[in-house]
Amino acid sequence: MRLKPGRPDLSRYAARFDVPAASGPLGVTFLGVTSLLLDDGESAVLTDGFFSRPSLARVALGRISPDVDRIDAALGRAGVDRLEAVLPVHTHYDHAMDSAAVAHRTGAVLVGGTSTAHVGRGGGLPEDRIRVAVPGEAMAYGGWTLTLVESHHCPPDRYPGVITEPVVPPVRTGAYRCGEAWSILVAHASGRTALLQGSAGFVPGSLAGHRADVAYLGVGQLGVQPEEYVRAYWAETVEAVGARRVVLTHWDDFFRPLDRPLRALPYAGDDLDVTMRVLGGLAAEQGVALHLPTLWRREDPWADLPTVDRGDGEVAP
Repeated sequence: MRLKPGRPDLSRYAARFDVPAASGPLGVTFLGVTSLLLDDGESAVLTDGFFSRPSLARVALGRISPDVDRIDAALGRAGVDRLEAVLPVHTHYDHAMDSAAVAHRTGAVLVGGTSTAHVGRGGGLPEDRIRVAVPGEAMAYGGWTLTLVESHHCPPDRYPGVITEPVVPPVRTGAYRCGEAWSILVAHASGRTALLQGSAGFVPGSLAGHRADVAYLGVGQLGVQPEEYVRAYWAETVEAVGARRVVLTHWDDFFRPLDRPLRALPYAGDDLDVTMRVLGGLAAEQGVALHLPTLWRREDPWADLPTVDRGDGEVAP
């Protein structure tokens, strides 16, 4: 653990919370960490669906399980009653713990690797509501086509390995091992495309040949990596798919419940200031728009895609 006290001040980046509001049928709603609700007015899919957000003390010392009251409150506030699919980006607790409960409540299929399947089984989902994805194979859910590409977790992975048996909560945090980590490529029937990169890890060359208009880029732990790693991560994701707009996720303190204002992860585990400096510089050099998403707000990241970034790496003018 790093000794630097405190946490980044999000007010420094206030002008970055400016993803265009959704005014048409397509929308993406940020629900904390890397939970993203994609809907087109007729069908919807959700990554992760992590809403319980247990305290640091519970995560470190106790047993954890889905908090049904918090899950129901979040789904209600987001206006979600039906989903086609729930897709954890990997199976650490802060991504996958609530996924089976969310699928139960929304009629969704739980989609991922074999580790995700064990989370679903431990959560009581029937086998016909669990799908083990084939890497690189397109899957259609409503108006959305989803392709899972193998990726890596950002170092360090505190709970490495795969899940080999059903996870029946309450359990120790370490029961939620990383499992298969994914880059999720999204294509909508309208022609809009996106990359959903949940963890700040990558497999070199894995996204070559794929295209995406927009990249939702997980940056948890990215700010404590060497700058060469940060630049390589950008190159293997944003540059690889040719994204013209990037929206950063996984920067919020996920030990804090969603009914309180979001705050950045503490410097002890990450450094959003470094992330914004390096990625802001890369975005400005390459004419890529760089944003932070607003919790609960239905946004349209494909609207008015610019050709020139406005940023200086810290505060957009």
